[in-house]
Amino acid sequence: MSSLAGEKALVTGATGFVGGHLARRLLQEGAKVTILVRPNSPALAGKAVAELKSLGAEVALGDVSDREAVFSAIKGQAYIFHCAALYREARFSDDLYFKVNLEGTKNVLDAAVASGVKRAVHTSTIGVHSHISNPPADETEPYHPTDVYQVSKVEAEKYARALFESGALRGAIIRPAMIWGEGDRRILKLFRGIARRRLPLIGSGKEWTHWIYVHDLVDAYIAAALRKEAVGQLYIIAGRRPVPMREVYRTIAGLAGVKLLPISVPAWPIQLLGSLVEAACRPFGWEPPLHRRRADFFIKNRAFDTTKALRDLAFCPRYDFEEEAQRVFTWYKENGWL
Repeated sequence: MSSLAGEKALVTGATGFVGGHLARRLLQEGAKVTILVRPNSPALAGKAVAELKSLGAEVALGDVSDREAVFSAIKGQAYIFHCAALYREARFSDDLYFKVNLEGTKNVLDAAVASGVKRAVHTSTIGVHSHISNPPADETEPYHPTDVYQVSKVEAEKYARALFESGALRGAIIRPAMIWGEGDRRILKLFRGIARRRLPLIGSGKEWTHWIYVHDLVDAYIAAALRKEAVGQLYIIAGRRPVPMREVYRTIAGLAGVKLLPISVPAWPIQLLGSLVEAACRPFGWEPPLHRRRADFFIKNRAFDTTKALRDLAFCPRYDFEEEAQRVFTWYKENGWL
């Protein structure tokens, strides 16, 4: 089997960036896709759900933290792709991260065990490693989480690993690198800041970054669901090569036809200010305009060895870094986001 055509597959997080791309690909390849959507989600009345329904997706109402709803949605499914997560937003409580990222994962995978699904693919993150001291890192790199999001994802990954490695559930874990692609808003601020000459280089610019184009990531999900070599394994999924942050800036500036700002800014004042702003906003449930993690983004090494994914999943990124950046920039430009 080279695709999931005709198979029942449930995708959590399908109203998000990665889950949406995955659900669309599965539908286009003929899978019978169900998407799990929170009953109170604004996405229910939005374009994302409408588009997926128009492509043939069924909608199951439920939050991953609602165990009963999850078990009901997964009953009868053959494949599970768990992409839902609470990402790093400072306005949320620490408890909510564990409720969604850990307890939600337990609900999804326990339901998969109970239903006897053929295969489950769990989404982790390279954030479980945080900073790579001696790049490139592979799947044996120790955990080193540095914030509540990363800690909650470590614990969720440990739970998935225990199930997969014991054989209680046939599945695999994907740790994506820094994801970008059409429709992504998280990296938009970086492109916009450089293109409008408002964002100076933060830090030395020597730190490594490693990106993964969302379409290549979707390839890896499907391979992890189909290939026998993937059972019980975890994989770091990243692009052809890591690049230093200064090269990221230079590439985006070249695409925008502008010169880089002639100054750089040390990271520590922004880290300090971000911490203070977060602390002030959190009691009110406000999303702070500046986060410490936004400064951390510029000074952490992220470079990875994807030999294992190449061997087991036949994973092969489509494009070089420069062409990926060009495609993302073009999409932003054509859609008026720049």
